[in-house]
Amino acid sequence: MLALILGSWAIFGPTQGPAVAQAPFDLGPEQPGRVRADKQPEAIAALPKGFKFVEPGVFTVAVSPGGPPLATYATDAKTVVGADADFAQLIADSLGLRLDLQPIAWADWPLGLASGKYDAVISNVGVTEQRKEKFDFSTYRKGLHGFFVRADSKVTAISEPKDAAGLKISVGGGTNQERILVEWSKQNVAAGLKPIELQLFDDEAGRLVALRSGRVDVIVQPHAQLVFIAARDKDIRRVGTLSAGWPLKSDVAITTRKGSGLVDALTNATNGLIANGKFRASLARWNLEEEALDRSETNPPGLPKY
Repeated sequence: MLALILGSWAIFGPTQGPAVAQAPFDLGPEQPGRVRADKQPEAIAALPKGFKFVEPGVFTVAVSPGGPPLATYATDAKTVVGADADFAQLIADSLGLRLDLQPIAWADWPLGLASGKYDAVISNVGVTEQRKEKFDFSTYRKGLHGFFVRADSKVTAISEPKDAAGLKISVGGGTNQERILVEWSKQNVAAGLKPIELQLFDDEAGRLVALRSGRVDVIVQPHAQLVFIAARDKDIRRVGTLSAGWPLKSDVAITTRKGSGLVDALTNATNGLIANGKFRASLARWNLEEEALDRSETNPPGLPKY
């Protein structure tokens, strides 16, 4: 049941496979366009007195290179690049630290973080009430699903259930997206509108083929995945987004050990980056401005236990 509620990967996890050829973004290891930041005295002052990082002077961050644009291996097959890698660099800069990115399998982050192998995880981790029992969170991005259509589609916008009435939508079977759209369809029928016709697929390739062939009108899956595909292939376009926790808000956060004392400094640094525009500029490199938060929060309400 939990996997159904939390999505394709349990809030939110990897997004897709390795980077492909003809990528629309710079996937080289040098990253000359990466946005950098100055030290933030207020964030540094918020660090607990005597706090010991895994390595002195270094911000050690775990990240899962699950796929662009969030995190993937660069063209050298060893350097991790993407929006989460960029954000980790901004936080390290703000704290006056050198960044050490540690590539991991996404499922391994809870044990590795709890055992002190790294200072933080910046890898598309969503805030949940269950996770808050063991970890602290500093939010930085919205957890979103995306509605995308063929470039020549007559569908212009989807923001609420009635906008999807009567449409054929491809979605991953057993995912959070399916759960949400089933509820949307029920609301439409109750309101006297047409139901949503869902076509379930186990893989992204099948969903995209259904969309491109005209068998469905819309594809719905994690937003960042589709942003990358749209930029790469230029034959699909976004017509809306949806909170991954609908009807609740669902945010992505820097994750640290519960009670380590690091969370306030990270929230402070993130809000500084939001205020000075560095964070939004960093997301813009990967066409993810839609996911920017207006304010970072420490341990906000997360998705409930199920």
